[in-house]
Amino acid sequence: MVVASGEIVLGAERDTAKHGQAERLLPMVDAVMRAASLSPSALSIIGVTIGPGSFTGIRVGLAAARGIALATGAQLIGVSGFEAVAAGLAGPFPSGGIILTVLESRREDIYIQLFDHACDPLGDPAAVMPAALDEKLHGIIGGAPLLVAGDAVQRAAKILTQRPGMIVAEGSPPDAAGVLRAVLRRLRLRARTPTPVPLYLRPPDVTIANAHQRAGR
Repeated sequence: MVVASGEIVLGAERDTAKHGQAERLLPMVDAVMRAASLSPSALSIIGVTIGPGSFTGIRVGLAAARGIALATGAQLIGVSGFEAVAAGLAGPFPSGGIILTVLESRREDIYIQLFDHACDPLGDPAAVMPAALDEKLHGIIGGAPLLVAGDAVQRAAKILTQRPGMIVAEGSPPDAAGVLRAVLRRLRLRARTPTPVPLYLRPPDVTIANAHQRAGR
């Protein structure tokens, strides 16, 4: 997470652990605020990622952001991980090129969304099997130059090796800096900022116990 004044970062901290973020989130927020020498009342905008991601992680992050916004009176703005990746890119952008943001699903498929060079979305996000990625892209953007970014770039790049003019942005996962830039971009464009809701691209993995299955017969 980051605390910033405009694009100037005043404090930052990152937790890369795969588990236990819920317990560490609010203490981390407090530590970053202290490092920036700010009180909660100084916050005017809270930016939060709405997904895609783990069901628990998204819910925990949104709940914390809503609580902080409610307590401080700050405006709450939610952006997707795709927006964070696209906004966090510094280039280079191919002439007339398209940005393909690719995020890990931790399953066989990957999550994708296309953006133009100005970071405006070109359609809705989707879950796609890697083997079908090249054909899907060709049907949407033809042979347009492509900049591929996100935390699933390696998986995507292996499938798109024959695509001419492709640039792979290594080390471009969705992160707090990208969320900051995406939020600031929305504010500059005076884009609509609806109440943040989770972005899920697949139903939850639920297993019904045998006893429950029998009871429902």
